[in-house]
Amino acid sequence: MTARVAVLISGAGTNMAALVYASKLPNCPYEIVLVASNNPDAEGLQIAAAERIPTFAKSHIGLERAEHDAIMHDHIVKAGANYVVLAGYMRILGTDFVQKWDARMLNIHPSLLPKYKGLNTHQKALDAKDDFAGCSVHLVTAALDDGPVLARIEVAIQPDDSAITLAERVQMAEHQLYPHALSEYVARSYNPEYLIAQVRDLALALPQADEVLSHGMPCFGIAGGKKFAYVSADHHNDGKIALLVKISGPEEQAMLIESDGERYYRPPYFGDGWVGIRLDLSDTDWDHIGDWIAKSWHAVAPQKLKLHIL
Repeated sequence: MTARVAVLISGAGTNMAALVYASKLPNCPYEIVLVASNNPDAEGLQIAAAERIPTFAKSHIGLERAEHDAIMHDHIVKAGANYVVLAGYMRILGTDFVQKWDARMLNIHPSLLPKYKGLNTHQKALDAKDDFAGCSVHLVTAALDDGPVLARIEVAIQPDDSAITLAERVQMAEHQLYPHALSEYVARSYNPEYLIAQVRDLALALPQADEVLSHGMPCFGIAGGKKFAYVSADHHNDGKIALLVKISGPEEQAMLIESDGERYYRPPYFGDGWVGIRLDLSDTDWDHIGDWIAKSWHAVAPQKLKLHIL
């Protein structure tokens, strides 16, 4: 599967271009489905259009932040994107927008975070007499340049560097780092080992839970007792990576499938008392998955164990 990425820019779009060209390489795990800007005159829009990538521009001038954010969000969703990448987008995004794209929005910053958040990073590195400057790719959170760092590249500071000459080399590093970091991050969403490990951490944190291999699938249950979760990784050649958990019965199963037929499905051979929840749609809410696993554990745990943990 391929991740669908929207890129937000405000100017020349050189990092966007690096992402676009990398996406043309064989086996790249992402594609660029939209390049959008708050600046209708952004040069990067022309680059994207020439590469036949859909573009959108809406000036933020005269609009409240939340209103402009909502317009951008709507176009990102219409493009079918499941990740957002900031590439020189010179607008601070509001909390609502950031929350909607939690763990699915990346940014690149021209310093070795957590050093030198904000602006003037190259001069700050020179003033501090650092041996290295560099760039970092991080997840976007509500706090400026404060999200978890996914990758960094160091760039040596030369004795005669100015902020301008240093910036030029750091930008070269950015063009190498961003496609690599994005590829590594989105590929996790379709990597069975990563997804199984996430489920394992959640399941084994529950009281007296253990793991066995059952019917070729990782299976989690109460030690010596009933099973409450499985992970199916293309188990029936269905192309799905999914969590299978206990539910109340056919009515709940039908309701879930009707509410989101792409995410929920009736797992073969498990009957009406189970539901499959896709983990490979790139927008998995792991807190929600944890709730499902805990609910399923509760459905099979003996009463004395449930009473013991209250």
